[in-house]
Amino acid sequence: MKIYLDGKFVEAAEAKVSVFDHGLLYGDGVFEGIRLYQGNVFRLEEHLERLWYSAKAIMLEIPMSRRDMAEAVCETCRQNGLRDGYIRLVITRGVGDLGLSPWLCPTPSIIIIADKISLYPPEYYTTGLSLVTVPTRRMSPAALPPTVKSLNYLNNILAKLEARQAGALEAIMLNDQGFVAECTGDNVFMVHKGRLFTPAEQQGALKGITRDTIFDIARGLGVPLVEHDLTRYDLWNADECFLTGTGAEVIPVVRLDGRVIGTGAPGEVTGRILAVFRQRVLTEGTRI
Repeated sequence: MKIYLDGKFVEAAEAKVSVFDHGLLYGDGVFEGIRLYQGNVFRLEEHLERLWYSAKAIMLEIPMSRRDMAEAVCETCRQNGLRDGYIRLVITRGVGDLGLSPWLCPTPSIIIIADKISLYPPEYYTTGLSLVTVPTRRMSPAALPPTVKSLNYLNNILAKLEARQAGALEAIMLNDQGFVAECTGDNVFMVHKGRLFTPAEQQGALKGITRDTIFDIARGLGVPLVEHDLTRYDLWNADECFLTGTGAEVIPVVRLDGRVIGTGAPGEVTGRILAVFRQRVLTEGTRI
């Protein structure tokens, strides 16, 4: 496997960063997860826009143009002979000293990995996931805006551990007010009486690229969509529920905290949205 590392393609075993890189020492950096479908990098420009916004928010200057970054992403896929896969694009603060000071890191580091991914076993896309709500709360937007896709995912990892301890593959995370924020790596949607609901970004939800795609699809299908405060009670009594994310794509949820959601099987609205999504990922984006 070839990894893009600071302007060069190197073998995976040789793709190394310094122990003084602040991405390693402090989680100081940003990243994007991007999907490749049959040679099409899905919504690459939207991913790069979000990456640049995240970098600006933490005052990290990306040392290349957006156009050159897009070409580097595509070339990484070509170098690895990929037509379908997952791309991890990482910008670290770079090498500094053992202090926090980011201004002592003169050169950010750029890493692009293109490989395969299987976030959930395939059968769950037809049978649905069983989730739990975990004690760990989503970090407050007042502490770190959820729109910044930073390298520090410890908040999410703690929730993921709690889900595993409860025998679930994924977890619902609440914010500090008790409203549903998101899952450890996915956005949350529910259907109730023909309308689609999802938490607002202000409640701790990441501004997901797949999430935005679902907004577009819902409009095209004539399904009313509302960003609204949601509680566990709302999800327990939903007619349908599904998660979205670059890795997860669109995956149904059929049980939460021991309560069956809807009929206990993936719902009709979820199926319609998923069918359109699978078509759009082949055409929206950048051909490698």
